[in-house]
Amino acid sequence: MIKAGIIGGSGYTGGELIRLLLNHSDVEIDFVYSTTKAGAKISNAHPDLLSVTDMVFSGEVNADVDVVFLCLGHGNSSKFLKENLFSENTLIIDLSNDFRLSQNSTFSNETFVYGLPELNRKKIQSSRLVANPGCFATAIQLALLPLAKENLLDKDIHVNAVTGSTGAGIKPSETLHFSWRNNNVSWYKPFTHQHLGEIGESLGSFGNQIGKLLFLPNRGNFTRGILATAYTHFEGSLEEARKIYGDFYSTALFTHVSDEPIHLKQVVNTNNCHIHLHKHEDVLLITSAIDNLLKGASGQAVQNMNLMFGFDEGEGLKLKAGVF
Repeated sequence: MIKAGIIGGSGYTGGELIRLLLNHSDVEIDFVYSTTKAGAKISNAHPDLLSVTDMVFSGEVNADVDVVFLCLGHGNSSKFLKENLFSENTLIIDLSNDFRLSQNSTFSNETFVYGLPELNRKKIQSSRLVANPGCFATAIQLALLPLAKENLLDKDIHVNAVTGSTGAGIKPSETLHFSWRNNNVSWYKPFTHQHLGEIGESLGSFGNQIGKLLFLPNRGNFTRGILATAYTHFEGSLEEARKIYGDFYSTALFTHVSDEPIHLKQVVNTNNCHIHLHKHEDVLLITSAIDNLLKGASGQAVQNMNLMFGFDEGEGLKLKAGVF
């Protein structure tokens, strides 16, 4: 049994981590740190945990836990690690964007491994520090990596993806108010989204030429999930495309290629990524769907932890989606 600490446990990703780890057979939560809610019951911030746990948020950090998850706002993880030293035996999984890019991945003479299991499983298994991917980045990379490996992304790549409101975090903002978000859809950060950097690095990791990636993110009027559609030039047949994807994900526990069109409800509340392929003339359309809080954040973080400690990769993550 290992002991885990969570830094920043009052937000959406922190709440998901608590739920997952409470049901993990190999983990005991040692503390959940919060600067704003120290001393308050965790169930005050996450009411669904009422009667599930009597734990309270801590204002102190145990530097000797076996693993710590950083669920802090972007830019705050590196600052926190500088101010709070953990044991050299403590494994660290960061859910922010502080260490995802190669140019920012070094901390205290150690390097964070990019934590996309379908791409870096072996590196994750032998690493002490892991940078968890972004939610949009996870959905888009899983849609495109098989083509990148086969040098089939040398033309322009168009991506349109819509995300639920939880993707923007728990702090209220103008575009998160119910009266604005409900019955509404809008785009934001066209062609400049912050996840483009990590997507580009992963797609380019095979050493093949990558065309221009044109990404348009959208806000959806639902709470959780990402549905991404990507299309690019493809001269092969649909059967050839299916073989490429089937081979690439043949050993992937949570990424599955469907012969039928997919939708969000298949993956919400799971750690799965579902992918569908459609060919139109010389264009291949790839659709991917994930839960942004699970495969796009906390679920993938637990998946990485399982790999780092040698646990069953799916321990604590065999969740089922609701049909309705």
